[in-house]
Amino acid sequence: MAKELKPAVAYLRTSSAANVGADKDSDKRQRAAIEAYAKRAGFTLVAEYYDKAVSGADRIDDRPGFREMLQHLASNGAKTIIVESPDRFARDLAVQLAGHDMLKALGILIIPASAPDFFTEDTPTAVLVRQVLGAIAQFEKASSVAKLAAARKRKRESEGRCEGRKPLSETRPEVFALARKLRRRKPKGGQLSLRGVASELAARGFLNERGKPYAAKSVARMLGR
Repeated sequence: MAKELKPAVAYLRTSSAANVGADKDSDKRQRAAIEAYAKRAGFTLVAEYYDKAVSGADRIDDRPGFREMLQHLASNGAKTIIVESPDRFARDLAVQLAGHDMLKALGILIIPASAPDFFTEDTPTAVLVRQVLGAIAQFEKASSVAKLAAARKRKRESEGRCEGRKPLSETRPEVFALARKLRRRKPKGGQLSLRGVASELAARGFLNERGKPYAAKSVARMLGR
């Protein structure tokens, strides 16, 4: 007689929006680890919840995917959540411990595939290990964020900019150059107005990203005003 499989749900989380998408492997790696553990441990996955671009420092009840998962768990027989690793549940130590205590009070078990006993052992040693590992994960995240911030600062200092939308002088240098050339035209002894430059650009087929003539403010930015 086949052993009855226990129901469980899968929880995935990715911090950065840059790691979300069909061409990324964060969710695929997490899903593979969860499914492999579930198969070994005799669980059947009845649902999957994924918080995309959600920080591991965010409270679990502030995450849309996690909130939806809790509502699902309250309405069916599954009382087990499987995640890839403890820091996928929460990277911040305080959030991790508070979240675990909240789930425990609800009668919900959370199991990291990489360390199945991480949240189930309540010996003093196990509690200490959870706290130390959580603190290390939190430190590594903070250290990584600090390094990235320092790198961006160095780039801004050396190149003048680092983040955000690239200026028109880089994305469409031909429009930038033509706007300056048109501005130097002197009908009746004066400069072409900003709106006049925009009209000339439109007449020559140069429109903004929405397919409309550039606004006077946009032209002013092209001219460095």
